[in-house]
Amino acid sequence: MAKKVLVIDDDPVTVQYISKLLTNNGYETVTAPNGVEGLEVLKQEKPDLVTLDLQMPEEWGPRFFRKMSQLPEFKDTPVIVITGLSAQHAVPKATAYLSKPFDPDKLLGIVKKTIG
Repeated sequence: MAKKVLVIDDDPVTVQYISKLLTNNGYETVTAPNGVEGLEVLKQEKPDLVTLDLQMPEEWGPRFFRKMSQLPEFKDTPVIVITGLSAQHAVPKATAYLSKPFDPDKLLGIVKKTIG
């Protein structure tokens, strides 16, 4: 069974790009355009990993991360921050940080190393 990745980003082009990259490499993807919807998708889909943008409407990535971390079943779910902001302090326990535009091979390497 394929590992599942939740892609949270408000830019539909970025969501499509990350989803296609992961799908083409054997991962299942689910998506959300912001942290509010991301929390709902997280609870429904129970992904193995989350990619998270920081700057989004409705709810920023750091707030989503705090809420996710408070849920016992998701506190250990790895998160890869993919953002245009240089704010690594915003999500201090993230598995990795990638700046937009990011190297797709680097993202794949991190995902493979983290969840197989």
